[in-house]
Amino acid sequence: MSIALHGLLAGLSLIIAIGSQNVFVLRQGIRREHVLAVVTVCIASDVVLISAGAGGLGALVQAAPEVVGTARWAGVAFLLGYAALAARRAVRGGESLEGEGSGRSGAGRGSGLGAVIATTLAITWLNPHVYLDTVLLLGSIASTYGTRAWLFVLGALVGSVLWFSVLGIGARHLGRFLSGAWSWRVLDGVVAGTMVVVAGMLVVG
Repeated sequence: MSIALHGLLAGLSLIIAIGSQNVFVLRQGIRREHVLAVVTVCIASDVVLISAGAGGLGALVQAAPEVVGTARWAGVAFLLGYAALAARRAVRGGESLEGEGSGRSGAGRGSGLGAVIATTLAITWLNPHVYLDTVLLLGSIASTYGTRAWLFVLGALVGSVLWFSVLGIGARHLGRFLSGAWSWRVLDGVVAGTMVVVAGMLVVG
C-alpha cells in the first residue's frame, strides 16, 4: 500500500502541474460541453504514458531528445494559436450560459465532439513535460520498485482518475457563477494568459 500511495502522490503532483491541460479541462467542465469525453481522453492518455514509462519508454525518451524537442515547438505553436482564439472570445464576448443545465454559448455555438477531442489530445501530447515528467520521471521512480512497480503505476493511475474526474465534473457547479457574458470574457482572458505563459515557459526551456 505504501508503494501505491507513493505512486498516487507522485502522479497527482505531476498531473496538477500541467497547467494548460488543467485549464482546458476546467473550461470544458464549466461549459458542460463533452466533459466525459475530455476526462476520458486525459485519463486514457495517462494510462498509456505512465504504463509506457514504467515499461521502459523513459529510456527511449532520454536517448532521443529530438522527440521532446519536436513536441516542444509544436506545443508552443498550438498553445499560442489556442491563446489567440481565447483572447478573441474575451475581446468580442457574446458567450454565456443559457441556464442551469446548458453547456452551450448564449449564441448557441458549441464545439463539436471531434474538435474537442482533437484539442484535448493536442494539449496533452504536444506538451514536452508529459514525456519528461509523466514518462521519464514516473517511469524512473517505478523502476526502483522492481517487480512491484505495478503498484506504483496503479497508484499513479488512480491519482489521474481522481484528479480529472473531480476537475471536470466538479467544474460543472461553477457554471452558475458564470451566467453572464462578462464572466466568460474574464475566464477566456485567464485561459489566453495561461496558454501564453505556458508557451513562454516552453520557449525558454
